Amino acid sequence: MKKRRRRRRKKKEASKSRTVRSSLLPPRPDGGDCRPPADNRLETTKYTALSFLPKNLFEQFHRLANVYFVFIALLNFVPAVNAFQPELALAPVLFILAVTAVKDLWEDYSRYRSDQEINHMECLVYCRNEKKYTTRFWKEIQVGDFVQLRCNEIIPADVLLLSSSDPDGLCHIETANLDGETNLKQRQVVKGFLELDSEFDPLKFTSTIECEEPNNDLSRFRGFIVHTGGKKVALYKDNLLLRGCTIRNTEEVSGIVIYAGHETKALLNNNGPRYKRSKLERQMNVDVLWCVLILIVMCLFSAVGHGIWVWQYDDKRKPVFDVPGPDGNYLSPVVAAVYLFLTMIIVFQVLIPVSLYVSIEIVKICQVFFIHQDKDLYDEETDFQLQCRALNITEDLGQIQYIFSDKTGTLTENKMVFRRCTVSGIEYSHDANAKRIAMYQEAESEDEETAPKGGMLSQRDSISSHQSIKVVHRNQSTKSHRRTGSRVEAKRASILSKHTAFSSPMEKDITPDPNLLAKVNECAGYLEIMRSHDHPLSQLSPELSDIFDFFIALTICNTVVVTSPNQPRQKVG
Repeated sequence: MKKRRRRRRKKKEASKSRTVRSSLLPPRPDGGDCRPPADNRLETTKYTALSFLPKNLFEQFHRLANVYFVFIALLNFVPAVNAFQPELALAPVLFILAVTAVKDLWEDYSRYRSDQEINHMECLVYCRNEKKYTTRFWKEIQVGDFVQLRCNEIIPADVLLLSSSDPDGLCHIETANLDGETNLKQRQVVKGFLELDSEFDPLKFTSTIECEEPNNDLSRFRGFIVHTGGKKVALYKDNLLLRGCTIRNTEEVSGIVIYAGHETKALLNNNGPRYKRSKLERQMNVDVLWCVLILIVMCLFSAVGHGIWVWQYDDKRKPVFDVPGPDGNYLSPVVAAVYLFLTMIIVFQVLIPVSLYVSIEIVKICQVFFIHQDKDLYDEETDFQLQCRALNITEDLGQIQYIFSDKTGTLTENKMVFRRCTVSGIEYSHDANAKRIAMYQEAESEDEETAPKGGMLSQRDSISSHQSIKVVHRNQSTKSHRRTGSRVEAKRASILSKHTAFSSPMEKDITPDPNLLAKVNECAGYLEIMRSHDHPLSQLSPELSDIFDFFIALTICNTVVVTSPNQPRQKVG
């Protein structure tokens, strides 16, 4: 029984596995190619030319008011119950549906343009005819192709790492596009390819890759490589480069595409665009439902009253305002009550104002326009302005309900404030600097004590104080301040430090110790003389040599040295 279960399990695993061969190899003699016909084209649009109208109308009818307005407009086309011109009742409904459809069409067109930009990004793919890596578009990449990526390039598909310029066969990637983490993660070249004596040649790759079917599990990858001699090498998630990640700190890597296009793990985790409804729209759906219930109660009351009123008259006596039908006969009380119920629905339709929804759609369009034209939302460094991708939820902008933080370091501010130092057992206390820091801290404590008592400032005072902060910031960015100062200046600097991180005078203005400053100037003078006369640094006195070493170590500890991308990494033994 156990053997049968194992055989069944192996059969199931074999049926769920995928076989990938190099696209540079000729087809199999039996005519069967194990490489799936999957390309790397990205399509995230919601509509097509044929599905736009029915699909968009279906999504718009999630708004209960649209269903109500369409029902009222169609009811006006019934001659027995109409109360207004049918065309007039249909006009505002068509306007609302048309405006929303145009917005959804523009939003989907923006997705289409974004897809085209991604599909036409370039990548190096190995060409069998030219026997080298050539430039091709992302959309032209297929499973089994060999790609070559360089530092700071985005990975176009799920690639099995076969070669790396790193001496240890490592590749560092940034997965911020997948999980938001900016820390680098290591990936390892497949075992057996790191020990190659020569550079990796895609034409010599004749192995077959057996791996699992495409799935959305980012933290799991299982498979193995079957070499020509029958040797199998296991594959793990550390051998796979996921689409959307960025190559960092590695000059060059090469690999074979395992999953492409919508079979990649990143796109399998993307459920596609969905119709987003704002909090205001959801609340209005509830309000419309209550209004409809009130409307039905009012119409029922009117219909029942009208039926009772008609029932009081006999066949000889008829009410003055009762109009006979086309055949000359009068309606029965029940039929008259039904007709009046439908008529009263049309008469009381103002209970749900269609003009409100027309106004909301116009306000949303204007809001999107002003968001795009806002200069305060423009980034000069990247030359990029804010893009409103979801046009249906603009009113939710800035409406924060929850704040999630994974660790305390996310919302803290680290201030590096120089207080004192000790060099070779000699302490330089920096008394003036300590007094300056105490002055700033005293001003901040006074602000914290007076803040609850002061209440809320007027709008004019808040605007003027904000402008004064901007003026102080501008003056401090252009001048170098050496305050020994007054409490008013310290208080102003403490206000600035709350609005501008890492640039307040508390962190920037340092009052050095006089003894240390004199020795640093003396050391600088000796260094200038030695540099001009080519004297070694060993001629410095022990005291000045210690100060020189102290500042060199302080500089190294507070400096980040970035290697050039073109400089090959050296393995230090």
